[in-house]
Order: sequence, then structure tokens, then C-alpha cells
Amino acid sequence: MILGNSITDINGIKVGHWTDKLTLTGCTVVICPDGTIGGVDVRGAAPGTRETDLLKPENSVQEVNAILLSGGSAFGLAAASGVMDQLAEDGIGFKVGEHTIPIVPASIIFDLNIGTASFPDYESGKEAVKSAQSNNIAVGSVGAGTGATVAKIAGREHAIKCGIGMSSVVLDSGIIVSAMVVVNAFGCIRDANTGKTVAGARSESGLFLDEKIIVNSKNENNDSGSNTTLGIVITNAKLDKTRVNRLAAVAHDGFASSIWPVHTRSDGDVIFGLATQEIDASSSEIFKIEAFAVKAIESAILNAVDSSESMGGTPSAWEWTQNKI
Repeated sequence: MILGNSITDINGIKVGHWTDKLTLTGCTVVICPDGTIGGVDVRGAAPGTRETDLLKPENSVQEVNAILLSGGSAFGLAAASGVMDQLAEDGIGFKVGEHTIPIVPASIIFDLNIGTASFPDYESGKEAVKSAQSNNIAVGSVGAGTGATVAKIAGREHAIKCGIGMSSVVLDSGIIVSAMVVVNAFGCIRDANTGKTVAGARSESGLFLDEKIIVNSKNENNDSGSNTTLGIVITNAKLDKTRVNRLAAVAHDGFASSIWPVHTRSDGDVIFGLATQEIDASSSEIFKIEAFAVKAIESAILNAVDSSESMGGTPSAWEWTQNKI
């Protein structure tokens, strides 16, 4: 097993960001190679999505061309139209007669309360596609992670800046399991390996508040609907649609081991699954793919915390704990 750091470790995957650091929002597109099968699992109670029903195992669409993750709350879903049009111009999509129809499921985070009330739009989606590349992908406070914050259980004023993170695992068979996350959680972030809180609600002392005390208090700052963590877990293995959906479902365990509380009524947590159909996978290897999907999500969440920078008056975890803001 080898640890990597990018979902573009998988052949054919490209990532493009559109970032607005003035208004603190953005979007990120993951473009898939031909033949990629998609799935999804929605756990949060306040999701914002587009084209997720077609990913259910019983529905006819099998392949997806791209996944869009966006800021801007429901307004940010408009960026998906720009992604579709740019992909169609590039000849990418499902062919119906003379028409090319890209399949682009999407999901959003709420980031309207950190910068100005702005959001990714049609042109933002097009620009994200145009910027897509297969190496040197930026992480942290970029793209859909630009306005992401975490640890809002004690109120927005105690939040920590977060963003977008990636990781990958290469198995001995050559199968790769990779993850990308946009971490904008109501809850606090823990290192799943140690149990240590790495991004908690800020206290006046420069430390993190005890989240259990906050949850058990009469605090009414539930920041309802202003959160959501998004994820994409990708493998180069050959998996059918049912197994890709299960991969997305199992990967939520990585959210559960890293975020507390998670899947709340204030979050719209979503994980997409993708399988690029490059390498045959035995039953035992499928077991490993699901197990390491959880680890990939956990590592990507830590990468998001570690790589984010302070913005909009909200400090990153590193700057807060180092008392440098």
C-alpha cells in the first residue's frame, strides 16, 4: 500500500477550480474519463443537489462525465449549467442523435455567511472546466472550499476556516482509492487516528472548546442549514453501479470518524462514488476498496484542515492554535 495525495493519481481524472477570494466563494469540477460509473449517498438533512436521482442503481443512466461541487448554497447549482455547456462544446457527454448531453451531478455548500452574498454562476462553471488539469491540483481555501468553515456548534463567531482536501491509497494490485472533500461542517474535526480535535470551536484562550459541553448546553446557535461536507470517492477498479453506490455509502464512515457531530439537521452531507473501470477487482479487492475508501476520506479531511488559510476574519486551525491571528 502506498499513500498518495491527489484524486488525479487515477488515470483520466482532471480537476478544475474557480475561486473568488474577494467574495469568498468558488466551485470545483471533477472531470471523468469515458466509461466512468457514478453513484451517490446523501446523509445530511439539508442537502442541495442536482441530478442525484439518476445515480440510483435502479435508474438507467450508468456513466457520468463530471461532478460539480460548489459554494453559494442553492444559487451555486447554476454553475452546473456552465459545466454542462463547456463539456458539450468540448464534445464530452452522452450522444443522442446530433446532440451531446453531459451528465453532471452536483452538490453545494452554504458559504454565504463568510464573505459577501455572492455565488458561482454559469460562467464560473465554464471557467472551472477550462482550468481543469491532471496534476498540481491546489487544495485548501480554493474552489468549492474557498468559503468553507467548520466547528460552528458554538455559533458562527467561534468557527474555524477549512476548505478542500484530497488523498489517495494505492493497493498492491494497482487499484487506487482516492477521495476529495469540501469540509464545511457544523461539527468539529478530529484526527481519526488519534481522536484528537484538530479543528474545534474557538475559545478565548486560543484553544478549542469541549464540543460535548457545547452540545449538552442550552446553546441555540445551530446555524441551521449553513453547513454541509461534500465528498467524492474514486477508484480505478471495475465496479457496477450498485457497488459504486455502496462505495459512496461506506465512505460516509470516514465522515463519522472525523466529524462530530455529523449528518446533523444543519448539514447536507453528500458523498459521490466514481469507478473508472480500469482494473478488474475480485471480491476480496472490493472489500479492500470499501475499507480504504474510509481511510481516504479521513486523510482528505485532515488535508483540508492542514492546507486551509485564514479568510474573512475566520482563522485556520493552524493559525488559531499558534496564536498568530
